[in-house]
Amino acid sequence: MLARALAHRSWCAETPGESSNERLEFLGDAVLGLIVTDYIYRSYPALPEGQLAQVRAAVVNAGALAEVAEEMQIGAALRLGKGEDASGGREKPSILSDAMEAVIGAVYLDGGWKAAEELVMGLLGERVTEAAAGPGGHDFKTRLQELAAQRLDDLPRYEVVGEGPDHAKLFSALVYLSGELYGSGHGRSKKQAEQMAARVAWQALTSTDSGDRLGTGSSDA
Repeated sequence: MLARALAHRSWCAETPGESSNERLEFLGDAVLGLIVTDYIYRSYPALPEGQLAQVRAAVVNAGALAEVAEEMQIGAALRLGKGEDASGGREKPSILSDAMEAVIGAVYLDGGWKAAEELVMGLLGERVTEAAAGPGGHDFKTRLQELAAQRLDDLPRYEVVGEGPDHAKLFSALVYLSGELYGSGHGRSKKQAEQMAARVAWQALTSTDSGDRLGTGSSDA
């Protein structure tokens, strides 16, 4: 299935009997959209519909997918026709993004929803967090730092631990303010876990209900 996900139509035109990745791309596009939509809906309950759509659009687009495909070095594994290969097809954003969607579709067919979700959030989780931070690039770590300095005259302190093998490590983060635990979070990178914890702590600090201070966040929500 993965081999088909990497088969561009130019290669199939030169290889009779082989199917291109276009059908998998169609499926992967839908799976990707639903996974990201489900995640941001559950993770950001305070965001209105318009902002949820903006967050989704920031990560579910050809540019973001092409960047991820480059990071994964998918271009080198593509099955391209001779002409497409010679014209730089392995670096074309459109071909890379389509292949990334096809890979997601293949993972969904082979491993089901959970496997596809782990792949998508592992690749795009940090981008979702950054997009949800709002205009100006102020992420929740920055927001929390500014708010804590204003209200508590203190700066956040993070504790992060990682568990699992290197290829599937899960990080857990705790954030403290003035020696008190304000939030926790999980993610597939240290940055993502800290962002999740910072979001929880920021929400707790802005809440008028002191009983809401400690919360949890998760990249798998």
